[in-house]
Amino acid sequence: MRLSTFLTEQGYDLIEGPVRNHKPLQLWLKKPFDEAQLYYDNIGHAFKSEIVLTEIENAALNVDYTKKDEYGFNIGITLLGEILKTLGLGTLGITSKIQSGKSVTISYGNSVTKEYTIGNLEEYFYGADFLHPNPSLLKNINQNYLLLTTGTVFAQNLVVDIETDFTLNADFVASLNETAEGKLDFSTSNLNKLKMNSNVGISFPIAVKASRIDYDRSRFKKLIQVTDTNNIF
Repeated sequence: MRLSTFLTEQGYDLIEGPVRNHKPLQLWLKKPFDEAQLYYDNIGHAFKSEIVLTEIENAALNVDYTKKDEYGFNIGITLLGEILKTLGLGTLGITSKIQSGKSVTISYGNSVTKEYTIGNLEEYFYGADFLHPNPSLLKNINQNYLLLTTGTVFAQNLVVDIETDFTLNADFVASLNETAEGKLDFSTSNLNKLKMNSNVGISFPIAVKASRIDYDRSRFKKLIQVTDTNNIF
């Protein structure tokens, strides 16, 4: 199964853009036709409530190397460059070293999913008040411009398979590994297939679940789950 399809079935959207700082309980401002902007890093910075929010680990949502997405070469290389930047690796000169090919396949491993139940979150908002008087927050929430991240999938390993249209040799692979300085490991499975594994040892977000906060006349109504088909992130 494709990775993006698997995540969508679980209510998550694969993060493909350069912004990769997602985590549960963030508030994002999403106005029509505008890109989402991080509004508050945690709802506790904007709201107060007597209800305690409990983070759970969803063991059923496990992302492994059997779930992957294949892209056309130039799209895949572009996505790979953005991912490497978010991991603090720059692009490591990959786009200049590998300038042509057939496809790029991206997958992840060693994942953990952290999320909050909708019931817990809605109970929190039913009894919530603003932390401080805030006219801007009141305006945005009454217009239903605020999104709440309710869950995030984090992974520790990135695996990329690149099918080139030229023959790979030992010297070329060695030059890639030298450039990567141990942060990435490059190997070949045949003459034109290159495999890349990350060795950064940190968890990074790969997918996010979000809900729109529905307020009417300054009173909370419900959370409405949204997906990337609405261009949320």
